[in-house]
Amino acid sequence: MSGNADKTKFSVRVDTELLELADQYIADATVQSRTELIEDALRFYLGFLTSKKAEDYLLQSLSSVIMGTVQDSENRLARMDFKLAVELSKLCHVISYTHDVDEDDLHKLHLKCLDEVKRINGAIDFESAYKYQKRET
Repeated sequence: MSGNADKTKFSVRVDTELLELADQYIADATVQSRTELIEDALRFYLGFLTSKKAEDYLLQSLSSVIMGTVQDSENRLARMDFKLAVELSKLCHVISYTHDVDEDDLHKLHLKCLDEVKRINGAIDFESAYKYQKRET
């Protein structure tokens, strides 16, 4: 504790009930005086305010870093999706050019593939498609 020379005297107006509660803590010997109680409370609250500012700053910084990481990942995935779509388009054109498939069969194939992708939740398995085409399943 600081000596009296380092202290400033001032008056404070507080609710009577709050002061009675404070006096109970003094009577229970949690602190020695109202001055000590007020000093402890003030230190605690100022520490809380300081940590709150630090917490807000850290949360903003962390949020910014996370958003940047998510955006970078999203951009990489979008570029990869684009590259895959180009390769798939090339594959579709080659197959269409080399195989004679009529529109009705193409429509049936589209519906079958749509149903299959929904059923397997997009986890395409080449071996299963091969066995289906060879009627091994």
